[in-house]
Amino acid sequence: MDRFDAISAFVAVADHRGFAPAARRLGLSTSAITRYVSALEERLGVRLLNRTTRAVSLTDAGQRFLERSRRILSDLDEAEQMAESERGEPLGRFVVSAPQVFGRLHVAPLICEFMNLHRKLRGELLLSDRMVNLVEDGVDVAIRIGHLTDSSDIARKVGAVRRVLVAAPAYLAEAGVPDSPDALGDHRLIAFTALTAPQLWHFQQHGGSLGVEASPSYISNSADAAIWHAMQGGGITMALSYQVADHLRDGRLSLVLPDFEPAPYPIHVVYPSSRLLSLKVRAFLELILATRDWNFLRLPD
Repeated sequence: MDRFDAISAFVAVADHRGFAPAARRLGLSTSAITRYVSALEERLGVRLLNRTTRAVSLTDAGQRFLERSRRILSDLDEAEQMAESERGEPLGRFVVSAPQVFGRLHVAPLICEFMNLHRKLRGELLLSDRMVNLVEDGVDVAIRIGHLTDSSDIARKVGAVRRVLVAAPAYLAEAGVPDSPDALGDHRLIAFTALTAPQLWHFQQHGGSLGVEASPSYISNSADAAIWHAMQGGGITMALSYQVADHLRDGRLSLVLPDFEPAPYPIHVVYPSSRLLSLKVRAFLELILATRDWNFLRLPD
């Protein structure tokens, strides 16, 4: 039994609360993960996990061993990164997390370019609007949009986006163009829940923050769905500027209340501070800075 593989399997099961999700995470079969953990328990002479047909939980011994296991894997990762830096070539597994739409439009092409430059990398792109835990989910780099909460992660700002209101020209011609946030109560509203709370939309007025109660006629957790509905004349929606730039340029959408927009969101590249800045992370960040302009502040009128 490879002890590091067994420890990795145990940590994955603990983090993902099950053998099947751990297997998917590590790209192994469920039976292989089960064998690794069972062999580890046999070697240690203690039970690390309580197993039932519906759940997996840590024993007291498992909780203590998990903390040490994380340190062991972190030390191994740092040792590999040091060796990688000496070789001068990015290699190994490289995992990037990004929001759904931004990842599809901007990060996926970047990953393809990066992989073509560094053929010894095994790339993985995770698209989700959920805030992942970099260490627990094994993520090397995350692209995040919005103001960051306090954490031990390291962040590098690489751009900014506006939060804009948009609607189809035909809808505005029929329903009228609102002249203030308060006038939105007379309109059909479309809420994208990852960007704004459905019942409270935020704006800026006279240099201060303004919250407006909203009663959306359509709510979705998908930016694409909310924007598509707006283009069909479904009403006014709030979106990020990069999501609607092409639609504004093509005339399928129009800006609404640009003078009341809330402050722009920053775009950050985030990576764990508990690790050395590996060659692959450094090379990825350099590629962004050299080839990408992620300042989405200028839009067609």
